[in-house]
Amino acid sequence: MKPDTKFLSYLMKQKNWWLPFVIIFVISISGLIFIAYQTYEEAPPIPTYVNESGEEVITQQRILRGQEVFHRFALMEYGSMFGDGALRGPDFTAQALNERAKSMFRFYAENLKQNGNGNEFESEGILSKVQKEIKENTYKEEDNTVHISQAQVHAIRDLEGFYQQMFLDPDFHEAFKPTNYITDISEIKDLSAFFFWGSWVCSVQRPGEKYSYTHNWPYDEYAGNVATPATLIWSIIGLLGLVIGLGLVLYYYGQFEQLSEEYYAKGASEMVTEEKLRAYRPTPTQRATFKFFYAAILIFLVQVLAGVLTVHDFVGFTKFFGWDIQEMLPVTVSRSWHVQLSLFWISACWVGISFFVLPLLAKEEPKGQLFLINSLFGIFFVMVGGAFIGIFMGPMGMMGDYSRWLGHQGWEFVELGRLYQYFLLAIFALWAIIVYRGVKNTLKPGMPWGLPNWLVYSIVCILLLLLSGFVARPETNFVIADFWRWMVVHMWVEAFFEVFTTIIVGYMMVMMGLVNRQAVVKVVYIAALLFLGSGLLGISHNFYWNAKPVGTLALGSVFSTLQVVPLILLTLEAWRMQRMPYLLSSKQNIRQRSSLFAMPGVFLFIIGVTFWNFFGAGVFGLIINLPIANYYEHGTYLTVNHGHAALMGVYGNLSIAAILFCLRFLVKPEKWNTQLVKVSFWSINIGLLLMVTLDLFPAGIHQLVAVMEEGYWFARSQEFIQSVPFQTMTWLRIVGGSVFCIGGLFPLTWFVLKSVKYLKPSSRLENEAPVMEVQEGELV
Repeated sequence: MKPDTKFLSYLMKQKNWWLPFVIIFVISISGLIFIAYQTYEEAPPIPTYVNESGEEVITQQRILRGQEVFHRFALMEYGSMFGDGALRGPDFTAQALNERAKSMFRFYAENLKQNGNGNEFESEGILSKVQKEIKENTYKEEDNTVHISQAQVHAIRDLEGFYQQMFLDPDFHEAFKPTNYITDISEIKDLSAFFFWGSWVCSVQRPGEKYSYTHNWPYDEYAGNVATPATLIWSIIGLLGLVIGLGLVLYYYGQFEQLSEEYYAKGASEMVTEEKLRAYRPTPTQRATFKFFYAAILIFLVQVLAGVLTVHDFVGFTKFFGWDIQEMLPVTVSRSWHVQLSLFWISACWVGISFFVLPLLAKEEPKGQLFLINSLFGIFFVMVGGAFIGIFMGPMGMMGDYSRWLGHQGWEFVELGRLYQYFLLAIFALWAIIVYRGVKNTLKPGMPWGLPNWLVYSIVCILLLLLSGFVARPETNFVIADFWRWMVVHMWVEAFFEVFTTIIVGYMMVMMGLVNRQAVVKVVYIAALLFLGSGLLGISHNFYWNAKPVGTLALGSVFSTLQVVPLILLTLEAWRMQRMPYLLSSKQNIRQRSSLFAMPGVFLFIIGVTFWNFFGAGVFGLIINLPIANYYEHGTYLTVNHGHAALMGVYGNLSIAAILFCLRFLVKPEKWNTQLVKVSFWSINIGLLLMVTLDLFPAGIHQLVAVMEEGYWFARSQEFIQSVPFQTMTWLRIVGGSVFCIGGLFPLTWFVLKSVKYLKPSSRLENEAPVMEVQEGELV
């Protein structure tokens, strides 16, 4: 029986594309509004804690001051709050919760000894009493106070002493290194108050419920935190949703005869050959994009070296030739560079390639375009330089009250000072203006789905989402502020960056002569539907344990698992596309045309994007996104494993592909080194794979076992981090890192930097069309 293809026929007609898009967009935006509403309405309070006599023990002002200290010294780049942040140090919420429970137990045990010897049953009774007190919510909304017992007052004093030892005593078992990173006792006391509040949020029952604000996360049986029934139930529902959703999509995909290899190839331009490249002369604006790639590869190099320093801190190997790098560059600085610079070099590549393709889309360039591109690069140069210096000076205490503006904001992935964040906003705004000016004459009325349109849409959305990063202020409740941070980070990475990736890969495939425009437009549309449909609400999985109600947990369980669906489809498309060069080469031989495809290295990196999209973003993301798995895994090396495989594997490979694609047109063909490019590809990707298989994934599994057996606090303790198994796996990262750097990064950096001497001259006027011919309307 022939399957019903009415829905596919409907979906393939562009005039019908508005309805599915609007439906998905409305549902997604409604869900985001719901999450935002719950974030504000259901956020845990920041109260004043008073003792049994009504005397203030910790004030709201102290907690907020401690939050400011936490950010000013970039402690999110050392440890984490609610599982979000770095993994070199503890999760401060989990650590404070466990220390609080143990201190309360000691308090009651000492009191018991004064009245008797104590026994096993009394000890169990004490633990039960401690857990009951920890869970009891005595918050009074009318005066914003929480009444705490004498045992909890005792625990607060112990916490203050604990964190003073952490920052001031080099021999303490949880010592922060370098010693005296924070020396002001009052700041450390404020910091401990902030951590106490975090532990209170994680343990005290949410009003009207039988679980804490964080659904009893982190797992700590000693403190009475265990997984809730809702966590397990919604995991089952989420998995069921994935199976049903994947089944439906693959059912229709199997009938998708319109996107066969023949359909892709039909009407495609002749493949890019050596002859075409020799004849090509870049426009002034295209030649001006080289500076973006030059800067990007240098930033990439520094970013990786900063990562090497960060790993050295993990294994305690920080002294070189009598110099202790840890003293000069604490892990809070090196990791901040490693994280923030990754966004900078990837952004530079994406901006550069989007500018490069503009002259290939339009028949002329707008006047003043070259000036705008050079101006944007100037702003980018100032932003990167200022942020790089500020990220060092801020946590080192060199900027005082100006640290938030010129130094370090204290948020992971939003490390750059607020002033430089405004610079980034200006860069994205100018990026959108330049791209719009470049494609304006190709935007045809009544054709809103063309590739140039999609390019503009994605860039504007990236710009708008950055505005979310300006909402929170230093005094904003941490839970609410973190919502806005994820609105930037998650929406970029798992929604609009994915759409932008599909668009750029499509452009490169079309311009390499491997596919036709119509097929790519349909792939981009379908990818946008799936990424936006799952990615926007998929943000919920970042909020499982960040003090959100069960509704957010439910949304996250379903839509986070559905994020795997578009990644699987892209993998299937990649398998089809990887045969395109061979198919088209055979056809061009039959037509007695040159069949020497000139961009095999670029094509390799594009295939790398699709491999890691499935493996790094899809598989490694799926295994940690179900609530019950994430409950134990959150904030372990399995998260690091997913992050490295997805960020470098997908966006890193895409950015390198963008560099090489543009350089192939800009650099004299006789100076091109195809073998070096291929070796770099295999070294970078095999090196990344070795880092995953030898360290990140097994270390994550080892840490997960520690969480389930001992509790989350233990799996993040220095006792665990410095243990032989964990240290051995961390040392093994050298194997993959060496292959990555020596065979891939270093030769690639040398090749790009050397290319400045071999750029083709640009003898063309800015408003003339480029030499390379494409079929009429093929790129529109």
